[in-house]
Amino acid sequence: MPLFKKQPQNRILPTHIAIIMDGNGRWAKKRSMPRSAGHVAGAKTFKNIARYCNKIGLKYLTVYAFSTENWKRPKDEVEGIMNLLRDYLKDAENFKNENIKVKFIGDLEPLADDIKELIKKDEDGSKDATGLNLSIAINYGGKDEITKAVRKIVNEGIPAAEITEQTISDRLYTGGMPDPDFIIRPSGEYRLSNYLIWQSAYAEYWFSDVLWPDFTPKHLEKAIDDYNHRNRRFGGV
Repeated sequence: MPLFKKQPQNRILPTHIAIIMDGNGRWAKKRSMPRSAGHVAGAKTFKNIARYCNKIGLKYLTVYAFSTENWKRPKDEVEGIMNLLRDYLKDAENFKNENIKVKFIGDLEPLADDIKELIKKDEDGSKDATGLNLSIAINYGGKDEITKAVRKIVNEGIPAAEITEQTISDRLYTGGMPDPDFIIRPSGEYRLSNYLIWQSAYAEYWFSDVLWPDFTPKHLEKAIDDYNHRNRRFGGV
């Protein structure tokens, strides 16, 4: 049952929604709490939204969890985020019956060995799921992703004349996935922050002042309703 009674009968659900999960620190600061508390609250919101997306039949959801620039944050904050990732991965066994296929995108090499082992276990354990395709961007940066794709092309010896947009797309972390048609950023910021910069060439954007820990399925439904009023022309008339 839709959360809003006035949903159009012919509502179009985006194929791929990408979310920049932003505002955890500010959420905590407003409540005179440590930033770590904001990340804990944000992690709960992430699980709630992912489950809701699966429930409504969304095919692809990609979330920005930790960027290549986030390593610059205080050491204790980074360690806290990594421990939350560990908790999520260890808890993944309990969600197999939700039929969500999980993939992690980004440069995973710098992550701790135990995290990489848990990631592999989580991906392998959900590989046969047929519901939501959930991608979690960890140590991800759009420019870094494109740079690595170009290096792959050079190393493969592909002649310059044979390089197409598809050649590059296939070598991105998201290779084989449809580009996002809808990008959501809560928290009052109006930028991509190096997120899916190749893939978002024709995405629609939706911004909100709501901080990520306060983001609910009702906010998602409002965003989708707005998406349904967009005229996607892809350069045409």
